Amino acid sequence: MTVRRLIADTPDPRARGKLVGAAGADGIALNVRFYRRLFEAVGVRPADLPELGAASVDAIDRWSPDLGEEVRGLADGSGRPTWELGMLNARTEILATVGATGEGECSTSVVLPERGAPITLQTWDWHDESNPDAQVVRHVTADGVEVRYFAEFGMLGKIGLNDAGVGVHFNILNHAADGDGIGVPVHAVAREVLDRARGLDEAIAIARSARVSASTVLTLVAHDGGGSDAACVELSAGGSAVIRPEDGLLTHTNHFLDPELARGEMARATSDSYPRLDLLGRNRERLAADTVPERALGIAVHSEDGAPLCCHADPDLPFHKRWQTLLTAALDLEAGVLWFHEGTPCTAAPASWQVF
Repeated sequence: MTVRRLIADTPDPRARGKLVGAAGADGIALNVRFYRRLFEAVGVRPADLPELGAASVDAIDRWSPDLGEEVRGLADGSGRPTWELGMLNARTEILATVGATGEGECSTSVVLPERGAPITLQTWDWHDESNPDAQVVRHVTADGVEVRYFAEFGMLGKIGLNDAGVGVHFNILNHAADGDGIGVPVHAVAREVLDRARGLDEAIAIARSARVSASTVLTLVAHDGGGSDAACVELSAGGSAVIRPEDGLLTHTNHFLDPELARGEMARATSDSYPRLDLLGRNRERLAADTVPERALGIAVHSEDGAPLCCHADPDLPFHKRWQTLLTAALDLEAGVLWFHEGTPCTAAPASWQVF
C-alpha cells in the first residue's frame, strides 16, 4: 500500500471536501469499482446501491450537517455522483445489510503509562485486492482544531488524532441486530470524534450519540499534557457500551467484550479474534515499548506463533474472503502525529515508518 499525503486546511466543509475529492479522484474511482465488485460478491444487488448510498448521505446529514456538506464536496471534487460517496462511507453498513462477516480483521492495543501519553498500536486489515493506495489528511476545523487522519479514498475517516489530545483507533464488529437500513456510517462517527472532541468523556458522548446500523469499536485515547486515559466504545444497532482499561491495558480485536452486546455476537466461536485478543494481552511488555518500531515487534506474529496479529492473505480463497494487514499505525498524542508503516508489521524496519 502507498499512502498519499494531503493538507486541506480550509475550515469550510464543502470546500475541504472538494479539495480532498479532487486530489484523490483517481483513488475514489478505484474504490467505487472495488466496492461495487465486493458488494456483488457478498450478495448486494447492484440496483440497490444508489438508494443505499443516498440513505447514507441522509443519515450523515441528520447527525452531522458539516460532514454531509463534506461528502457533497467530495462528490464535487471527484466528479462522482453524491450517492457513490455515500456508498463508500457506508461500506460497512451496506455489508451489514446482507450479513457479510469476515474471519480476519484489525487488532488494537493501548497501554497507559504512569506518566505521559497513551502508547498505542493497531493493524488495519482489509481485502488484499482493494485499492493499493490510501491517504492521510490534515485539516483545521471551523473551531480551530487541527485533525490528522488515515482513511480510504472517499471516506470521511478511520484512524487519527487531533491537537486537543484525542485519538481514535478503529475495529469492525458484527452484531445480530445490524443491517436494518442505513444508519450513521461508522467511518463518519470516527471522524466526528476527531473534529469535535476535546477530551475522552466528550469523545465517548459523541460516539454514543450516533444511531448506527453496523457495528464497530472505536478505541478512544486522550492525553491532557499530564495524565492519559482510554476507553473502547462498542457500537451496534443493538446498543452501545464502554469498555475501560484493566491495569493500564486496553485491547480489542473483532468480537464484543461487553457481556450484553456479546449476546448478539456474530463472530464464530472458532474466529481468530479470540486468540488474537489473548495474545495482545500476553504481549503487553513489547506493546508498551517506547518506540513505535520496537512496539511493532509485539504484533509481528502469525498463526504459527499463536494467532495472526500480522495478517497475510490466503491466495486459495476468493477475493472477498481474503484479508491482509495493509497498514500498521500508532498515535503519538504528545507530539500530535500519526505513525504508519505501509504493510504488515513483519515487514517493518525502523526506516520504513513514516510520520504525519
